[in-house]
Amino acid sequence: MRFLISRTDKIGDVVLTLPLAGWLKAKHPQCEVYFLGRTYTKSVIETSQHIDGFLNWDDLKNSKVALSTLKSYDFHTVFHVFPSKDIAFLCKKAGIPHRIGTSHRWYHWLTCSEKIDFSRKNSNLHEAQLNFRLLGLTGKSLPRLEDLADLYGMRHKPGIPPDIKKLLSVDKLNIILHPKSKGSAREWSLDSFKKLIELSEGRFQFFITGGPEEVEPLREWAQGLKDVIFLAGSLQLEEFIPFLGACDGLIAASTGPLHIAASLGIHALGIFPPIKPMDPSRWAPIGKRATYQVAAKACSDCRRLTSCECMSLVTPESIFESILTWKKNEWSTSSSSH
Repeated sequence: MRFLISRTDKIGDVVLTLPLAGWLKAKHPQCEVYFLGRTYTKSVIETSQHIDGFLNWDDLKNSKVALSTLKSYDFHTVFHVFPSKDIAFLCKKAGIPHRIGTSHRWYHWLTCSEKIDFSRKNSNLHEAQLNFRLLGLTGKSLPRLEDLADLYGMRHKPGIPPDIKKLLSVDKLNIILHPKSKGSAREWSLDSFKKLIELSEGRFQFFITGGPEEVEPLREWAQGLKDVIFLAGSLQLEEFIPFLGACDGLIAASTGPLHIAASLGIHALGIFPPIKPMDPSRWAPIGKRATYQVAAKACSDCRRLTSCECMSLVTPESIFESILTWKKNEWSTSSSSH
């Protein structure tokens, strides 16, 4: 039996979909699970041992042989986790017998053999649990959040550039600070990150990371900071993932790197606004060492703004106290041999 999971959106959403593959493998040990994603999420998807193959929508969508390619896999079921009209029609034309999607998309009434009645927008469930609604699971039959951490199947893979690998400290905690989110989340201020670094007084090895478009604003901010190594823009995703796994923890807003860190089993500390559906009840990192901090209030004052005053209510002192409870990542030393 061969399943196809279709999710062609952002990294964090894709990470939170991987437990679905782990669940399918547990329930159907002889099955194969394929993932239809995008070029920029390929490295994340292929890190999971539960994924048997990756189909790149960036290649398929403009391909004259997309239909024959999809037919050749002889899929039993496709799960439209991230709805896409083009993908839904393609999967129907390919003759996939079981095509499952939400009933809240009009084109699913024309393309899906099974339509599940649920809405992400108004749900109180975590995003990762919502994915399991496509299996028809509800209520107590849904996996608990604490159980999902065992279903990622993330492997530690080689790929850290040697010049980056040698920067990892042997005796200090190696902690990644990922201050920006490409505008996808409410961000903790750069001043707060700076205060956290100053509070630490050299007892941790901090790394500053970010995407290519974030390099210049972060570089200007990081000038003069002590006890930090600036890596923004220096690592491709296929390099960043193993580097992240070799570190002890990451601190970030609700971003893709936060969820990757959680899935790898290192300390992942997310900083969230108390605004639904942006709050931890929907997007908290899931992992054995994953935690979050959020202002202890219900608030919607900043819903239509890009900044959020409630983020400042999470103090550098409280984040620092959390770090003091962290222990060295046992994978840090084992990964150094790769």
